[in-house]
Amino acid sequence: MKRITAILLALIVPITILHGCYKPVKPPQNSKIRVVCTVFPQYDWARQIIGDKADNFELMLLLNNRIDLHSYQPTVDDMVQISTCDLFIYVGGKSDGWAYELLKGAVNNDMIVINLLDVLGNAAQEEEIIEGMEEEPEDEGGNDGEIEYDEHVWLSLRNAIVFCTAIADALSSLDDADADRYYGNLSAYTESLEALDIEYRAMVDEAPIKTLLFGDRFPFRYLMDDYGLTSYAAFSGCSAETEASFDTIVFLANKVDELGLKTVLVTESADQSIAGTIINNTEHKNQRILVLDAMQSVSQNDIQDGATYRSIMESNLAVLREALR
Repeated sequence: MKRITAILLALIVPITILHGCYKPVKPPQNSKIRVVCTVFPQYDWARQIIGDKADNFELMLLLNNRIDLHSYQPTVDDMVQISTCDLFIYVGGKSDGWAYELLKGAVNNDMIVINLLDVLGNAAQEEEIIEGMEEEPEDEGGNDGEIEYDEHVWLSLRNAIVFCTAIADALSSLDDADADRYYGNLSAYTESLEALDIEYRAMVDEAPIKTLLFGDRFPFRYLMDDYGLTSYAAFSGCSAETEASFDTIVFLANKVDELGLKTVLVTESADQSIAGTIINNTEHKNQRILVLDAMQSVSQNDIQDGATYRSIMESNLAVLREALR
């Protein structure tokens, strides 16, 4: 699939530039500023900073139909939207490999690009295999020693503040007449995220349990690191595996017993079967399954129903309070 996408990119980007049906016309100065975001947290951060200036912008979320970041491949329309937008925000990890070639052929030479992993810099964490976790099979072609970073950078409130600052800078550059408004919105939003971060810290400090166990992928490393929590999981955050081995199930079930855990966690997109198997292999078989939202499958309907980055992180706080007591 990745090879097919690369071929499509090589063919489609020049076509969009040369053929009149796709050739973009430079928008007039009073036209809307077009912002394309790959995942929901970026989209919502931009919404919060834009605030009541939404009429100035055309804001697009690519992964808005419960499409997982790790399996997303851009459509022709997506490619055109990205190639001609004013601001493109993406994660920048291995799953976004398609974006690098596309950006080389971008039609808008003045486009501002925000790569979250680049913004995070040295604070970006490498993908890791925790004890008991299924190991990923080697890529057929190898990875040439390239470091693979954990892509789920948005699941840290502290990272979110850093990213929001970068977004405010970009929006202000594109619309300097309203820069003060965007920075004012940034300040208010940052305060709300800092307040939630304080709630997280207070909850963890008071919690009797400091370890979580996931019968699923583990995209929460940045969140766990922020508050000094220990975790075990069936798969790494970007794993393509869907079946856990007998050894993994037994290891995790034994950990539940050893640590006296009352819950097993899953992400919002899990079918919970692995978590159920882990529980069935524990001594008491009475643990509950709780869902921690990694914001990897937020849909347009969720957005219309009022979902925001902060509201989801508030819900996650409630789940963690239950899991750690």
